[in-house]
Amino acid sequence: MSQIALGNEPSPTQSAANVRVFPVETRRDQRKFLELPWKLYADDENWVPPLRQNQKEMVNYIPHPFYERNKIQTFLATIDDEPVGRIAALVNYGHNERYKENRGFVGFFESIDDQAVADGLFGAAAGWLCEQGMTDVRGPMNPSMNHECGLLIEGFDRQPTFMMTYNPSYYPALWENFGFEKVEDMVSFWGHIDMLATLDPKIYEIGIQCVERFNVNLRPLNKKRFKQEVETYLNIYNQALGGTWGFVPMSDAEVRHMSKSMKMLIEPDLTTFAEVDGKPIGAVFGLLDYNPIIKEIDGRLFPFGWWKMLMHRKRLKRVRLITTTVLPEYQRWGIGLGLMGRLIPDVQKWGITEGEFSWVLERNDLSYKTHKRAGTEITQKYRIYDRKLQA
Repeated sequence: MSQIALGNEPSPTQSAANVRVFPVETRRDQRKFLELPWKLYADDENWVPPLRQNQKEMVNYIPHPFYERNKIQTFLATIDDEPVGRIAALVNYGHNERYKENRGFVGFFESIDDQAVADGLFGAAAGWLCEQGMTDVRGPMNPSMNHECGLLIEGFDRQPTFMMTYNPSYYPALWENFGFEKVEDMVSFWGHIDMLATLDPKIYEIGIQCVERFNVNLRPLNKKRFKQEVETYLNIYNQALGGTWGFVPMSDAEVRHMSKSMKMLIEPDLTTFAEVDGKPIGAVFGLLDYNPIIKEIDGRLFPFGWWKMLMHRKRLKRVRLITTTVLPEYQRWGIGLGLMGRLIPDVQKWGITEGEFSWVLERNDLSYKTHKRAGTEITQKYRIYDRKLQA
């Protein structure tokens, strides 16, 4: 694995391209950091702006519980005082405690197509991470695998679904030219509602048999207990993904915060819980692809953007299906197929025509084989990179 050499080499914040890279410290620079994507993607019809309020939280410009135990430092790159790039360097103490590493992370990367700009950003982030005692760096994480992550490397011709990353096609070269190397790929599987008619009947049979054999109760989210139900799902999520590569459970504060923030976004009819003897053991959530509306409101929830998202959601016909989560002791029962089976009639009733299953790690052979058997197609591929640091 290649290394970043720091110390005797020329400062990465000065280059032949007259690039200046500096830590974001003032509110004025925070605004420049947040607004840069609107400049870079002005002519890209597939780009969807982030929800502005959420983006402030994700980089800790307003408090977010992720940063109650973790650190972040954002950097801005300019040429002749014009913003041309940005990056965040992160220390995820939960990750390092779990995996016994001294690994830093980088995320929220944006840049013009200029290697000098990218090198300056990566170098500044690397220097800060070394100061924090980190020996390795991974990214992009925005800010963790529980949020948005991965660099788009295939599928640039499609608009991303809700809460999935998007970037120009020249980004992978900027990362790799600096010495970042692939550590893991993730993919999105796409399917059309018409594919249900061509599914192997045995898939349905397995789901039905497991539900009957183990007396599993399947039900949608209870609207009267919305907050508690979402917290239950997130707690199952924390336990179910314990063996997933790179996964770090959310803290209790993060679970509470996310359950509150998702209240407006989750449609109860697109959810399923599995219970055994009254105990929730699994769940699947379908998130409507709000991106077309987010693009119309330009990422602004206030004053009227939230109303438009709420009132116009019925016209959304694409759903993103997040990981089917089942507690570890029940994962070999076939509960996941039962969860999806109960969801299908409600998806059809809503009028959903497309579904995206994202994201799926390339090392997840079971999910790959299941999606292949179902006939879904890989439409986008995302990459996570690693690199060594050397102080």
